Amino acid sequence: MQKKNNIKVLVIRFSSMGDIVLTTPVLRCLKKLPGREVEVHFITKKMFASLLFSNPHIDKLFLLDGKLSDLTGQLKKENYDYIVDLHHNLRSLVVKLNLRKPSGSCRKLNLEKWLKTRLKIDRLPDIHVVDRYFEAAAVTGAENDQQGLDFFFPPGLEAIPPGLPCFVHGDYLAFVIGGKHPTKRLPNEKIISLCEKLPLPVLLLGGAEDVSNGRIIADACGEKVFNACGLFSLPQSAYLVERSRVVISHDTGLMHIAAVFNKHLISVWGNTVPAFGMVPYMPAHPERSTIVEVEGLSCRPCTKIGYPKCPKGHFDCMNKIDEDLIVRKVWAIMTNDCS
Repeated sequence: MQKKNNIKVLVIRFSSMGDIVLTTPVLRCLKKLPGREVEVHFITKKMFASLLFSNPHIDKLFLLDGKLSDLTGQLKKENYDYIVDLHHNLRSLVVKLNLRKPSGSCRKLNLEKWLKTRLKIDRLPDIHVVDRYFEAAAVTGAENDQQGLDFFFPPGLEAIPPGLPCFVHGDYLAFVIGGKHPTKRLPNEKIISLCEKLPLPVLLLGGAEDVSNGRIIADACGEKVFNACGLFSLPQSAYLVERSRVVISHDTGLMHIAAVFNKHLISVWGNTVPAFGMVPYMPAHPERSTIVEVEGLSCRPCTKIGYPKCPKGHFDCMNKIDEDLIVRKVWAIMTNDCS
């Protein structure tokens, strides 16, 4: 059968910030399919719209804000040729059952993650989630171009937001202090100790939920640290990440946005592990990514997502993080950049 030159593809990823950023290579490569004109549609939750509104590789964006049934009628009218399911949950199954089109779905590795967290049996394949996304997109013929992630700023975002200290006009370190679950972030006293040792002024970044922790850290550190958590939109925070000299981050969404810009990125891992396939994705500059974790703990990983507090009570996966290792890495980055 002869291939259609013009095709329409629906990509599904409802959440969350980091996972959506990791879909961007698929969107770009769909638009670049050789010999084909591809119309790319994307469905996600409304709260994540700012990640995608300015993406030129998306022709139509559907936003879920309530019942999925309110959107399935609209999706049926589009008459898609393919569905690329990068979420692979009950909601995405409902979409596929309603549309009944050829589809590919991302492997979630739930069994392998359960074996790793519960029984400490390692059956996890050595594959990044981006490459698993491309497995799902193979139904369309899309292949990874190895050009990394994308983030597109909205028009007019060209200046440093007002209200920031003078140090943001020079070299500073962006510290992404948030984490969806407390066991994915360093304790405040550990962050305070680290900030005091760092050789650069520090801009704390995070969402509204991180404002209180940011205030505690900034108050303890004085003028060297500024709490920008909750002050700015996601595109503005991304802009501040792009301008920074170095980024330190927990396993969270802004970590992946830092990877978009190929920043010198130090990611700190607690109860989750890089083996889950969600490490910073920088195929062109893997040397700029440094993973910091406490290896050899019999209790780690304890979950594939996170807990409100350490189930063992000691929180060794974060309390035993080597602060001096991070400081030495920042010094090495600064020295090498200046040489």
